[in-house]
Amino acid sequence: MKTCLIVDDSRVIRKVSRHILETLGFAVEEAENGQAALDACAAAMPDVVLLDWNMPVMTGIEFLVQLRARPGGDTPKVVFCTTENDVAHIREAIQAGADEYVMKPFDHETLQIKLQLVGFA
Repeated sequence: MKTCLIVDDSRVIRKVSRHILETLGFAVEEAENGQAALDACAAAMPDVVLLDWNMPVMTGIEFLVQLRARPGGDTPKVVFCTTENDVAHIREAIQAGADEYVMKPFDHETLQIKLQLVGFA
């Protein structure tokens, strides 16, 4: 079964994302910040990471840089999910190792398309 780690400090976003991902056949884990996400990845590397930008403890960019530096950290497909939509933010995310980018709020169809673009869903 495909696995996805949802990394977002908003419980509502995690709940909505979980519902969408489970209907797409994913086993889902959640983390409320980047440090908790790194811990989850150390325990079991997911196939896909749905990643928020602005979080306490560790931002999405900080998490992504650390994830990509770890053994096996180049494997998960990372989709940034954020309200930051300017070109500079998108470029920073891609340069840090993101595979795709989706704007909040997103719906089932939008997330499914982004997951298809990275080879899942």
